[in-house]
Amino acid sequence: MPPLNDDLKNGLRLALFFLWLVNVTHVAAQDSIEFLSGAKLSGKVISIDKQQRRVVFESTIAGRTRSGNYAYETIHRVQWKGKEYIVTPKGINNSGTLNSSTGYSDASVVQRTEAEVRNLINTVGRSTPDWLASTPLNYPETLDLNWPMPAPQPWNSSKNMGQYILDRINPNARQWRSGLRLMYHLLSMHPENNTLHTRIQRSIGAMYFRFFQDYSRAAWWWEQAGPGSENQNVMGLAECYFRLGNRAMAHQIIDKSGNSPAKIKLLGTMGESEKALELADSYARYANQPHEALLLAGDICRGTDQFEKAISYYEKVLSAKPARNEDYSNRFRGRATDSIESIKRFELLDISQLADGTYSGSSLGYEAPVHVQATVRSGRIEKLEVTQHREKQYYSAIRDVPEQIIRKQDLKHVDATSRATITAIAIINATAKALTSDK
Repeated sequence: MPPLNDDLKNGLRLALFFLWLVNVTHVAAQDSIEFLSGAKLSGKVISIDKQQRRVVFESTIAGRTRSGNYAYETIHRVQWKGKEYIVTPKGINNSGTLNSSTGYSDASVVQRTEAEVRNLINTVGRSTPDWLASTPLNYPETLDLNWPMPAPQPWNSSKNMGQYILDRINPNARQWRSGLRLMYHLLSMHPENNTLHTRIQRSIGAMYFRFFQDYSRAAWWWEQAGPGSENQNVMGLAECYFRLGNRAMAHQIIDKSGNSPAKIKLLGTMGESEKALELADSYARYANQPHEALLLAGDICRGTDQFEKAISYYEKVLSAKPARNEDYSNRFRGRATDSIESIKRFELLDISQLADGTYSGSSLGYEAPVHVQATVRSGRIEKLEVTQHREKQYYSAIRDVPEQIIRKQDLKHVDATSRATITAIAIINATAKALTSDK
């Protein structure tokens, strides 16, 4: 055989390189599943059943192809069609918060006995964070630290404590630590005022829960004060127990509570979507103001890939009688309209086909439109940020939801049933509008 000349050698090398590249691409394109145990499988996702919370996965081991049916609780992550989905985050630290930045991911990270949860609350929960002592007090000199109730009118965020928390602390993550420090300061100022003490304790519990997702400390403070009659705090304590690893403790509160949007939301968060929808339907039949329950039902259906059913709930909001006033009616209807439009848009959306560039969009939040800007590079969302908003109840959604969307490269499977649902859905809707509109 005559020796190969340089052109033939180069051509052969190029052909072998492309053959290798095709093979590598094929391997990289395989689906994979990683379990909480650390074990990994490569193969093909056959189906993901969010209702039953199971993944059917086909893999080849020792030359034999087998299909396994795996529960969400055993799975850490799934790589499917080139996208990554965090099913169950790995581990919780000793405060009961997630070790990784997982946004609104499934909360069934660990399972603890009631005794273990109680021990966590009574040790970590009653302690203070390492950063609290070094956090400076920072509040207006005009602020009334006696926190009178009812608040003097007109409300003034430089004088009234409740308005200061709502207007200055809640929307500003930079002030969350100093806001919590202020609550501890108020406790030390009013040792004999039991009524005020209880109000401050509930506020501390709410801040740990909403700002820091520190469920051990939130539970401790709510237990000291009693969550009271406010449904958000009652369901907040139940969610703490669930997130700390004991569903039965959560249900001890849930099952004794009357029907409410907060209860519907929590059941959706806990993955009990059928029960949540039953309560939403019942609430909508008998409540004078069914709008919030219907919106939550739509959000829950959306989170479980029941898109047609979600649209039907949102349409019920549009056909419902007016809410308590015109402003509320416009908010509810605006959110329902944006959600319907968003679903129809993202069902057709293929992020991998988007042209490089910056996309902007907005959608109605709690009080006003939430504006987002997305940067797309090489068929991926490279950056997503909220550029403008007037939300006062958003807590961590402004950070968490964009992080989820970037990590998952998807709008269909962003968990928005927990905490700041209204703002979270607004960010998802705004992103869908941005990515499906002309730049």
